[in-house]
Amino acid sequence: MSLRNIAIIAHVDHGKTTLVDQMFGQAGVFRENQAVEERVMDSNPLEKERGITILAKNTAVQWNDVKINIVDTPGHADFGGEVERILRMVDGVVLLVDAAEGPMPQTRFVTRKALDLGILPLVVINKVDRGDARPQEVHDEVLELFMDLEASDAQLDAPFLYAVGRDGWASEDAEATGGDLAPLFDKIVSYFPAPEVDPTGPFQMLLSTLDHSAYVGRIAIGRIERGSVRVGDTVALLDLGEAGQVDDPSEAEVSKVSQLYTFSGLDRIEVDEALAGDIVALAGLEGVEIGKTLTDPEHRERLR
Repeated sequence: MSLRNIAIIAHVDHGKTTLVDQMFGQAGVFRENQAVEERVMDSNPLEKERGITILAKNTAVQWNDVKINIVDTPGHADFGGEVERILRMVDGVVLLVDAAEGPMPQTRFVTRKALDLGILPLVVINKVDRGDARPQEVHDEVLELFMDLEASDAQLDAPFLYAVGRDGWASEDAEATGGDLAPLFDKIVSYFPAPEVDPTGPFQMLLSTLDHSAYVGRIAIGRIERGSVRVGDTVALLDLGEAGQVDDPSEAEVSKVSQLYTFSGLDRIEVDEALAGDIVALAGLEGVEIGKTLTDPEHRERLR
């Protein structure tokens, strides 16, 4: 199965949560009779209270034969560390910009981090049905932002789509007035690269974020950079430090993977095995911290 790992970047109220909710619906990932309030990404109580995204969420949809892992990034500079860790899991970013307001200061902050990491952007100008929408001007403002942030030639050549996320459609035509999200899904699959990983080497994964369960405790989340992992595998958790080979066994804590998950919609799906390139969650590991590396115990190579 092919993979695409992407992040979504947007300023507050530019329609990120609504667009992703529509993506879930058109990709058919909702459970039957699932309540609307369970379908949105901003599910943390503080996020609901403030109307913003604070914690990165890991989600996924299936489009034809491609699994698209979607990471919802925080939109505030206060969460810069979280943003950079999350961006290291992805190979493309969807930059969502309001058709009337254009790029905002918080858009600039997160976009700079993505461009600095060499990640390709895909721009979606949202809410083109607003009475004060100015999509062509916003198109130019986004390009000016990219130039100001010293984007590469490849990044400046980003494709643009025009959308009304609330109504669930996107188009390459700025004059369009309807449709569905197939153009967005198709562009994600055709434009963004598959993860550059080593599928055959010994297991290696950088912990990019954490979750918690009352049943299994801390859950480590990240993208598998090399090899594969199965439930019951013994893995080494390497202490924080410089990248490279870790020869001292005392810098590694060995434990077993008790549970393994991938993502579908907002759900974690329990699986027996996961392969390089996928974004996964593992339970049963002691001492997990963001930034630590999980490896095959016989090949202790730390990532940064």
